[in-house]
Amino acid sequence: MSNNVGLVAGWGRYPILVAEALKQSGHRVCCLGIKDHADPALAAICDDFDWLGLARMGKAIRYFSRQDVQLATMAGKVHKLLLFQRGAFFKHLPDWTAVKTFYPHFISTRQDRRDDTLLGAVVNRFAQSGITIAPATDFVPELLVSAGQLTRRGATPAQLKDIAFGWNLAKEMGRLDVGQSVIVKDRAAIAIEAIEGTDQCIRRAGELCPKGEFTLVKVAKPKQDMRFDVPTIGLWTVENLHAAGGRVLAIEAGRTIIVDQAKVVEFADRHKLVIVALEEQSIEPA
Repeated sequence: MSNNVGLVAGWGRYPILVAEALKQSGHRVCCLGIKDHADPALAAICDDFDWLGLARMGKAIRYFSRQDVQLATMAGKVHKLLLFQRGAFFKHLPDWTAVKTFYPHFISTRQDRRDDTLLGAVVNRFAQSGITIAPATDFVPELLVSAGQLTRRGATPAQLKDIAFGWNLAKEMGRLDVGQSVIVKDRAAIAIEAIEGTDQCIRRAGELCPKGEFTLVKVAKPKQDMRFDVPTIGLWTVENLHAAGGRVLAIEAGRTIIVDQAKVVEFADRHKLVIVALEEQSIEPA
């Protein structure tokens, strides 16, 4: 297999960390940055770089084929909400490969538009062209959080009850492929993440619960495909949580990525937030 590795980069610092790890391990990195998402700094890190429109799947396959890429990975968030905006079809005009791939989802509507369904279709189309999509965490396993209390401050008994309540609710939402995050207070659901993403979910919780002190629970789906949509938090997560009045962040150990963990924990400690990483078996069933 070629030493070249392809990277499809979305929003955030996660793709940068993946690219740096690939370079350090001796790979030649060929990166496609999704327009309006990827950080331009990737161009200076990777061996080859080009921009990719959100629905230009044919271009992606041709680019990786020219670069002799047989193994690729995806990292970073893609703002799926863009696909539901007025005029999205013309703004993100799909190429013929994308039309064929997503015809059952967006035109004939024989299939749904859930995250796993759409991303699974992308992975299958790449595979048909001889390109295997691997989990980005294979290259940066150190970003997967270990179990334990990350901050100086731990959860109170009442907060632990909220975590257990939110955990079971989030797992059910994940099973339905709705979202990965829920926000609870006093064992009542304040906000549930859907297509808008975690950050908007946090902001909505702050508006709905202005007295704050709520708990954010973010977990992997019960059948999480580690090739895409792995739960990810970073400094932006705790900044938004603090700004909205939240107090606790509970994440799933071994299945959640923390970007710049030292900075995340330092911010949380400074603002007296609680961050805990838990394993499934430690949570009481609903």
